[in-house]
Amino acid sequence: MLALTDPHEAYRRSSLDARVQGGDSAALVQLCLEQAIASLGSALFAQERGDPMLRSKALTRALTAITALEMGVDREAPLAEALLQVYGAARHAVLGSATDFNGDLLAAVRQDFLEIETALRGAERSPATG
Repeated sequence: MLALTDPHEAYRRSSLDARVQGGDSAALVQLCLEQAIASLGSALFAQERGDPMLRSKALTRALTAITALEMGVDREAPLAEALLQVYGAARHAVLGSATDFNGDLLAAVRQDFLEIETALRGAERSPATG
């Protein structure tokens, strides 16, 4: 099956599978954020290049990552409602851009995810207090 795909895509998928199988919940959130950021960047690039096939694939990957992030939110956590709002707005932006591409909105969503990822990395490095 991998022989029928682009070699870069086959490598990306096998790398992704390995990270999913070996990750805890924090690592999986990080992975989903990375996938959303990269996919949104790819969609923006594809739009600039006039490549609707790549844009569609990238938007689909972004939507998958965002959906996984939404599903993984602990509804009892203090920031749950805020995260669900961010993820819901992101999902809405990606779905809307599938038919009426809005590069500015997707760039803003990508920036939001970059900021969340940066905050999570900072939290992982901070010594635990308590």
